[in-house]
Amino acid sequence: MKTLIVYAHPEPKSLNGSLKDLAVSTLATAGHEVRVSDLYAMNWKAVVDAADYGPDASRPLKVALDSGRAFDAGTLTPDVLAEQEKLWWADTIIFQFPLWWYTMPAILKGWVDRVFTFHFAYGVGEHSDTKYGERFGEGTLAGRKALLSVTAGGPEAHYAARGINGPIDDLLFPIHHGILYYPGIEVLPPFVLYGTDQMTGEDYPNVAKAWEQRLLTLESTEPIAFRPQNFGDYEIPSLHLKKGLEPAGRTGFGLHVRS
Repeated sequence: MKTLIVYAHPEPKSLNGSLKDLAVSTLATAGHEVRVSDLYAMNWKAVVDAADYGPDASRPLKVALDSGRAFDAGTLTPDVLAEQEKLWWADTIIFQFPLWWYTMPAILKGWVDRVFTFHFAYGVGEHSDTKYGERFGEGTLAGRKALLSVTAGGPEAHYAARGINGPIDDLLFPIHHGILYYPGIEVLPPFVLYGTDQMTGEDYPNVAKAWEQRLLTLESTEPIAFRPQNFGDYEIPSLHLKKGLEPAGRTGFGLHVRS
């Protein structure tokens, strides 16, 4: 297995840093190839601008179209091209980050904004009476798996169905479904650590054991059963879930997961 770890935390000695290091050593010891994109160490540029597209940038800037034109021409900046090459190379992508303000750190969102360009991650496939492009279960990154390894400062109860922060599955849905599944990546259930603000060194051995177990079962773990777009569950072109397919009482994001 070839694994890319995209790591987003500014402190190498943080819990996130330890989990990243443990992932590298555990997977390498098990015989897997591992690459790491340490975004803070790389001084990753988080904002999209015309400089990303060089001679293919238009005026006024049109991010989607310009990014696709630069991708097709091979004129994206070297840092973006390098990350795209890593994604082509990888079988599995692990995203290691803290949950900040209910989402990923800005530097990681900037990685997505710049790397997931038009034609690389979206904007492909036919549009017809039966298909609406190749996305949500199809796409350029199909055949890969991804796992979010997330640390949350608050206790688990705050992220439960009636918790004040909202269910963790809902908070992560925009990443799982909207960023990863959209270009065809299969999404594994996340590894989430709660109450990390109160953790001590004495807690770490149990955390490390649980993380090692998840890492060593990546290949056998079933992905989240998101509904593919073009295979009968959705009306086209409205892309509404067909009536009667939802489990009784299910609403919201959960509609898009098969029971």
